[in-house]
Order: sequence, then structure tokens, then C-alpha cells
Amino acid sequence: MQHDHTNLRVPGPTPVPEAVARAGAQPMVNHRGPEFAELMGEVLEQLKPFFGSRSEPLLLTGSGTGAQEAAVVNVLSPGDTVLSVTAGVFGDRFAAIAEAFGANVVRLQGEWGKAISAQEVGEAIENAGDVKAVLLTHNETSTGVTNDIAAIAAVIRRLVPDAVVLVDGVSSIGALPFELDEWDVDVAITGSQKAWMSPPGLAMVAVSERGWAAHRQATMPRFYWDFTKAQKNGEKRTTPFTPAVGVIRALQEALRLMHEETPEGVFARHRRIGAQLRDGLKALNFELFSDQVAASNTVTAVRIPPGMEASALIKNLRKRGIVVASGQDWLKGSVFRIGHMGFVRPEDIDGVLQGLEASVAARRLEAVV
Repeated sequence: MQHDHTNLRVPGPTPVPEAVARAGAQPMVNHRGPEFAELMGEVLEQLKPFFGSRSEPLLLTGSGTGAQEAAVVNVLSPGDTVLSVTAGVFGDRFAAIAEAFGANVVRLQGEWGKAISAQEVGEAIENAGDVKAVLLTHNETSTGVTNDIAAIAAVIRRLVPDAVVLVDGVSSIGALPFELDEWDVDVAITGSQKAWMSPPGLAMVAVSERGWAAHRQATMPRFYWDFTKAQKNGEKRTTPFTPAVGVIRALQEALRLMHEETPEGVFARHRRIGAQLRDGLKALNFELFSDQVAASNTVTAVRIPPGMEASALIKNLRKRGIVVASGQDWLKGSVFRIGHMGFVRPEDIDGVLQGLEASVAARRLEAVV
């Protein structure tokens, strides 16, 4: 498998292996026919180990934000008190969606760049009143921080055993270990364009028994995102609405490659790649934005060196065939972000580090001239 000339290192969409791209480009099939049913059945089964769940996940046609909305509207009712645990753009978005549908959202606002502790969550629950649900972000894509969902969920269960725990795993599941059953999480979401080496277009969702019980009581409006429709159709190996057939075919091939590597192998590779990048950045005297105790193995936020402009650095890297992402919200202009999830190998990271070294050297030369 060969990379394209461009070293795409944004946090999503991520690079797609050639075999996966070919699989997605196969001739179209009837999405109500036996070929699609076989395809969908295989994909649903192969997803389960990465969610750490015995239950079968749901396939939805949409983005990660669509998956966030689906998680919210399927298990909550207007007026429910929801604790939103956030320290970044995507945690904030999760909260904003819940508010848009009428939830009473209480925010635990953590410091961007640092993980939120289980103790902080426990204190927030005790002060929030009758908490019906908690919104968590496993891996905050805007800051490069991974939160300890196992520890946080344990505190939630101790204090509010019946609360529904919703986890945004869009940039973590498929690259980092996730255990929905063991951690007692109720809804976990992810998207095809992140760790799954596939094109954008699919949202994958796992739901616990507690989550399904909450779904049966929930009254937030939903139609396209309705879990009941998705589950009933999924049991028949079809979908309630037109699916992204090509993306599902691509995901089938990506999952074949991931299982060939083994889930444990995938997780170990991401750990190695994350350490390689962080060590290389430090050797080049770049300052990492996030607290390294909670550093993500899928995306790294890096501070812009003094005397350089973010746009100039990103543009210089692009000229060298390396595409990285800018900072988001108030971090725009002060950090850039490097994605290293899914189809990523050591040589890709070497290329980024070499490009950064050359870009800084070029900037220093310009300053002297």
C-alpha cells in the first residue's frame, strides 16, 4: 500500500489505503438486496471488538456531529438535567446539541489542554441536582487530550447509578482501547473518517441495555436518527434510509486490514506513533499544547513557535506536501494540530518532522536575510 504524494495529517478526514479506496469504488449494488445484507452483517460483527461491546452497533449515514445529535435525541427528554463535561470544541458542541433539543445542561468546564479528573466530575454531579445523563468526550480533537473514561464512568455509577453515560469517541474508537461493556458506558459514537481508514459518511453507535431502556422513555424529537428504526432494520441487515453503500464497502476492507493487524496491534501502533511524534517535536524544540500525562495518541496540538505565524507555518508545510490542521476557536493562530490516527506509519511521522524542521530553518533564514 502506497501513500499519495500528499502527507495528509489533519485529524480527519484521514488517509485512505489504496485497497480501501478500491473497495469503495466497486460497482453499486441494491441496498435492499442480498449482497448488501452480507456486507452489512460482516461490518457490524467486525466493529464490535473495537467498541468493547457484545451488542451489535448501529450504522447511521452521517457525520460525527450527526452521531452526537443521534446520541442526545435518542436517550433524553426535554427538561432533563444533563451534566456536560467539556474542555474543548467538540465537548462544547455535544453540550450545545443537548441544549438545542431542550435539555437543562449543566457544564463542567475544564481547562483546555488538560484531562478532566473523575473527582471533578463527582463534585459536579453532587452540585448539579437530579442528573439524568452525562456527556463525555473520550478524545478531544481540538486539544489532543484523552480523558480517562473508565475512571470517570466509575464515579458516575457510584453517585448516579441510573444516569445515562454518553461518550463521544469520534477520534478515539478504532485507534484507542474502548470498553463499553466493562466501563459501563451507555452510548458510544464514532465516525468512519477518523481511525477507521475510510472516507467520511458513516456514524457508528454502540448502545447498552441501560441506553436502550432510556431510549424507550425518551421524548426528544427524532426521525432520521431514530435508534429503533436503525436497530430493527439492522437486524434484517438493511437500513431504514439510503445508506452510504460505497463507504460501507470501504469500511469492510478497512476492518479486514484492522483485524489482520488485530485490535491490540492497532492500539499498540497508535501508542508508538504518538510517542514518536511527541518525542520528535520535543527534539525540534516545539512546545506541546496538552498536558503530556493525558496526551492523545491520535491527534497532537502544537504551539506555534515565537516569531512565526500559524498560517505561514501551515502554508510552508503544505508546499512540502504536508497538510496539518489549524487551531480551533480561541486556539486559532496559536496552535496547529497533527492527526496521527487510522492509516499512519512511522515514515509518515518522519515526513512531518522533517517538514517542520525545514520550515523552521527556512523561517530563520528569511529572518536573517
